[in-house]
Amino acid sequence: HQIVFDVTTDIALYGERRELHSAFSNLISNAIRYTPEGGQITVSWSISQSKHGIFAVKDTGPGIDAVHLPRLTERFYRVDGSRSRDTGGTGLGLAIVKHIATRHNAQLLITSVVGEGSTFKLRFAPERLDLM
Repeated sequence: HQIVFDVTTDIALYGERRELHSAFSNLISNAIRYTPEGGQITVSWSISQSKHGIFAVKDTGPGIDAVHLPRLTERFYRVDGSRSRDTGGTGLGLAIVKHIATRHNAQLLITSVVGEGSTFKLRFAPERLDLM
C-alpha cells in the first residue's frame, strides 16, 4: 500500500486520547485490510470552512454498494460474509467508531463508490478544537 498523510493544520482536538486513538486506528486498519495490494490510502486532518475538524481516511479499495452504507455501523454487520473469512475482524469496528464519535460530539460520515473506493470521515464540532 501507499499511505499518504495530508495534515493541513496543527490545531489540537480535545477528547479522550485512548478512545480517539482507537477510532482513528480502526479506520486506518480497515482501509489497509480492504484495499488491494498496491492501492493508496490517504489519511488527513483538516479544518473545514465551518470550523469543524475533519479526520478522513480515503482508500482505493473495491468500494461499497450504497445499499449497505446505512447499516455499516451496526454491530456484526458484514457487506459480504466471505470478507470476514478473508480479512479477519469481528464486525464491531465501525460500531465502536460511531460510539466514540458520539461521545466526542462528532459524526461518522461514509461515502463510497463501487470500483473506486471509500472515504470515512469523523467530523468534530468546533468546540472540540483548540481554535484560539
